[in-house]
Amino acid sequence: MKSEIIHGYQSNDLLRKSLNDLAGKVFGGLNFEGWYQNGFWTDNYVPYSVVIDGKVVSNVSVNRCDMYYGGRIVHLIQLGTVMTDPDHRGKGYSKALMEQILFDYEGKTDGIYLYANDSVTGFYPRFGFIEKKEYQYSKPVNPDTRKTAVPVPMKMKSDWDKMVRILNETEQNSRLYMVSNSGLYMFYLSQFMQENAFYIPGCDSYAIAETEDDTLILHTVIGKGDLDQVIAAFGKDVKNVVLNFTPRNTEGWGRTEVYEEDTHLFVRGRFFEETAGDAYMFQAITHA
Repeated sequence: MKSEIIHGYQSNDLLRKSLNDLAGKVFGGLNFEGWYQNGFWTDNYVPYSVVIDGKVVSNVSVNRCDMYYGGRIVHLIQLGTVMTDPDHRGKGYSKALMEQILFDYEGKTDGIYLYANDSVTGFYPRFGFIEKKEYQYSKPVNPDTRKTAVPVPMKMKSDWDKMVRILNETEQNSRLYMVSNSGLYMFYLSQFMQENAFYIPGCDSYAIAETEDDTLILHTVIGKGDLDQVIAAFGKDVKNVVLNFTPRNTEGWGRTEVYEEDTHLFVRGRFFEETAGDAYMFQAITHA
């Protein structure tokens, strides 16, 4: 059996199906086909795969994630969909893929990051990655308003098109957010989070949100709507707000270190060296 590393093959139906089969096998049903067919899989998502006899047996995907931060655009890549078929583990395939990706992107990006589970925290430091903390913001609120946030099913092309337009044309009211990659947002919004999208008429913005008892969890705000206005749109039953992104203005917000079970952020590159002392988190909705 001859193995080879192939990347950027999403238009190859057989290899794409094989990638989907492996993702479903390793991650319990994960599948990229609907995302591809709806036109959201672009060149910003580049799978690097070990292929044997036309079958994908191991993969690490590169997500090109340009980010707005501190008044500038930084060019980052996020690694994700790291997986190996159980029948092919222990053969060094993940190591070979990491080496190839780092070779291809050396000097071409401001930084690389990824999220890893407990079982592989010793793997990524071998490639120059270090673990980084993230910080989350929250505060108590007391809106005296009726709920005006409008649920958006995110099943119609018109819904997707409007949200993509706002993503592509509008600054967000966030200190750190992804630009020029609406496809990664839509990976979640066209599949797993269709029931979490709300339109806020007063500020032409979308809130990706959910409520737990009297707590509003804001995953992100798409558009430049004022955060207090967005929160008020969810009505007077909301007493606390937790953000899964970093607000542009942190005054009045409490800050805590992010802890997510079995999840660790690893980073390398000059952007992370320059911002080592900054307290931010990547939008949870952009995790690959």
